[in-house]
Amino acid sequence: MTVAGNNTPQAPQQGASPQRASASGHAPDTRSDIPTGTWVDRYPPKAWRPFLRLARADRPIGTWLLLWPCWWSASMAAAAHGQMPSIYLLVLFAIGALVMRGAGCTYNDVVDRDIDGEVARTATRPIAAGLVSLKEGWALLVGLSLVGLAVLVQLGFPAIWLGLISLGLVAAYPFMKRITYWPQAWLGLTFNWGALVGWAAVDHALALPALLLYLGGIAWTLGYDTIYAHQDKEDDLLIGVKSSALRLGNWTHPALVVFFLIALTFWTAAGWVAGLPAAYLIGIGAVALHFGWQILTLDIDNHQDCLTKFKANRYVGALLLAGILLAAGGA
Repeated sequence: MTVAGNNTPQAPQQGASPQRASASGHAPDTRSDIPTGTWVDRYPPKAWRPFLRLARADRPIGTWLLLWPCWWSASMAAAAHGQMPSIYLLVLFAIGALVMRGAGCTYNDVVDRDIDGEVARTATRPIAAGLVSLKEGWALLVGLSLVGLAVLVQLGFPAIWLGLISLGLVAAYPFMKRITYWPQAWLGLTFNWGALVGWAAVDHALALPALLLYLGGIAWTLGYDTIYAHQDKEDDLLIGVKSSALRLGNWTHPALVVFFLIALTFWTAAGWVAGLPAAYLIGIGAVALHFGWQILTLDIDNHQDCLTKFKANRYVGALLLAGILLAAGGA
């Protein structure tokens, strides 16, 4: 998620080895973010595999992080009325998160195609490695976006308008790392927009709890994406890309305390304003313990540990949702 330089690296030809040196001189790349041995390597036709990797079909963590705010908000809006959330609505959000995460990643890789080739972790991505052409990337983006639009129109007009407004945030995100050390904040604005859409899909209007969930989600994203950005800090520094990891450096751990405390505060307030019973606090407490584990055990100079902690944030979303559902069941 952090990845501007002006020198376009020579892309390998179709079928060539995608390994290459990073901007920091590491050769060959041993830090590719493309996993091996997944279902994408085993089942789909070979011609489909680069496109599935481009859409991150082999890496569901981003889909989960995009989906949780939608599910929190839709579930809390239902719980505020003493009801459990609509399964149909949750399924729609799941489909939407899957395809729009794929569309967002495709767009990001199109925009960052020159940068990705200079960063060890991203040099083997399909467009940077020459396995998918720019024209093919745009075609995939359009196709996924149309599926996302088909889902969005099922949610009612307030949610539809909110969904369309979010496209501006998505379009601007890849450029933020070129102009600010806080692209993670912009990602927070983008990835947690579902907290607004979810509430609007249930109530056909916005309410304060949705805004509080959204603000808490932004702080949460600042935390987990700062952790993620530490994987690329050496290469980012050399090629002139900015990130919160570079800005914070050794102050990352104290900053995570602040980010995560802000998230917990807003999420607790959301439940209180929505009138949820005390059972909701079980989820908040579990999230607090998870945040504490991340902060206490994180090694910002260990790429694998940063990736592990980043991925572990999918459980944060599940724990908070569990708290909302407990509250809804006891309402």
